This record gives sequence, structure tokens and C-alpha cells, in this order.
Amino acid sequence: MARKKLETLTEQMYYILLSLAGEPRHGYGIMQDVSQRTGGRVNIGAGTLYALLARFEEEGLIALTDTREGRKYYLFTGEGRRILRDEYDRLRRQVADGADALEKEEFS
Repeated sequence: MARKKLETLTEQMYYILLSLAGEPRHGYGIMQDVSQRTGGRVNIGAGTLYALLARFEEEGLIALTDTREGRKYYLFTGEGRRILRDEYDRLRRQVADGADALEKEEFS
């Protein structure tokens, strides 16, 4: 059975792709960017990060752009951009659905 393409992203997956949206980054740079971007709320361990980078590269969501001083630099591809955009849209719909439901409730 063929492996199913990503339909939803975990929080770590989302922030890794988001980190690679602006400029090529190496693993440690991704971890720093995610921590800074989220105010330290989301931290990605090295094992999780490198497993996801390998998976994303295998699935064509990111590409290796350079290797300098023993560090691999990645940037997301057009497919990675699409997956990130789809997840962003999905999350926005969830928030809108929640807002609609909460506005109908009465709070005392």
C-alpha cells in the first residue's frame, strides 16, 4: 500500500516548514527560529527535527540547497509551500468554526 501524503501537519511539522519559507536554514537555525517565532512555546528536539527533515526531503516538500561547514541548508519547494498553505487554511477554518460556536454560547 502506498504511503499517504500529508493531509494535516503536527505543530512541529507546521513550524519547520514555516521556518523554511523565508530563507534556507540548517537544522540548528530551524530550531532557533521556531523557538523565537513562538516565544519558546514550541521546541523541537534534534531527533524529531532531523527525522522530519528527512521525511520532508523524501516527500519533496523541502530541498537541500547548500552544505557549508558540515551543515545542510534546506528551503521548501513549491509542494512544501502548497502543503503549508493548505494547513494554514485548515487552521483558519478551525478557528472560524470555533469562533462561530463560542459566539452563540451564553457565558455567565
